[in-house]
Amino acid sequence: MTRIPDRPGSRSTAQPVAPLPRRAFLTALGAGAALSTVSRPASAAPAASTAASYTLLSRADWGADETLRFAAGTERWPSEYYPVQTLTVHHTADGSTDPDPAAVVRAIYRTNAAAYGDMGYNYLIDAGGLVYEGRWSGTDGTPAHDASGRMVTGAHVQGFNSGNIGIALLGTLTTTPASTAARTALDRLLADLAGRHSLAPLGKVVYVNPVSGVSRPAPVIGGHRHWAATDCPGTLYTAMPSIRDEVAALLA
Repeated sequence: MTRIPDRPGSRSTAQPVAPLPRRAFLTALGAGAALSTVSRPASAAPAASTAASYTLLSRADWGADETLRFAAGTERWPSEYYPVQTLTVHHTADGSTDPDPAAVVRAIYRTNAAAYGDMGYNYLIDAGGLVYEGRWSGTDGTPAHDASGRMVTGAHVQGFNSGNIGIALLGTLTTTPASTAARTALDRLLADLAGRHSLAPLGKVVYVNPVSGVSRPAPVIGGHRHWAATDCPGTLYTAMPSIRDEVAALLA
C-alpha cells in the first residue's frame, strides 16, 4: 500500500508531455542486462513473453491520463532522480473487483495522483504477469529511469522513497499467494533491475535517503514490511527469501 513521499518537491512550470508509447522487453538476464525498447502503437496487443523475458506496458499502453499530473498547467510534483539503492515489493490491497487490470491501474493512478501528484509505485504487476510502467519518468530513458539510469522518486514507503524502487502486485495478498505468472514476472523484473544497478539480490545495504540524510540497514530486495509496521506485501513478505534466491539464480 502506498505511503507519502519523502518531500513534495518544488513547483515547476513544465507543461504536460505525452510519454513515448514504449513497450520494453528483457531479452537476456545477467549483470548489466538492460531493457531494449520498441515503439508500438498504444493500442497494440501485449507481446508474448519468452522464457527469459517480461512484458512491460507503458503509461500510454494502459491509458494514463497525463493531465492528472498537473494543476492549472503546473506539475504537481516535478520528477526527482537518484541512484538506486534498494528494491521494495508491495501489494496494492486496493479492494478492486474490476476484472480489467489496466482499469485497476488507472484507478490507483487517479487516487495516487490526488495525493502524490502521480502514481506512487514505479512498477505494477497484474495476476497475468504483465508489468505496468508506474510513475512518470520522462521520455529520455527507460521506464522509471532518466537517460543516465537514475530512478525517479516514487511515493511508496514513507521517508524512504528516494533511491528505493517500488514494485506493487495488484490485489490483496494478505493470505493469498501471488499467481505463478505474477511471481515469475516479479522475479524477472527484480533480476533486470538488480543487474542494471549492480545490486546483490541476497545482500544488505545501509540505505541513505539522499534528500533527508536518514539512514538504516535494509535488504537489497525487501518488502514494505521491512521498512514499516504494515501487513504489506502480505504473503510476499514470507516468500522474500525464495524470491531473492530466484533472482540470484536468474543473474547467475
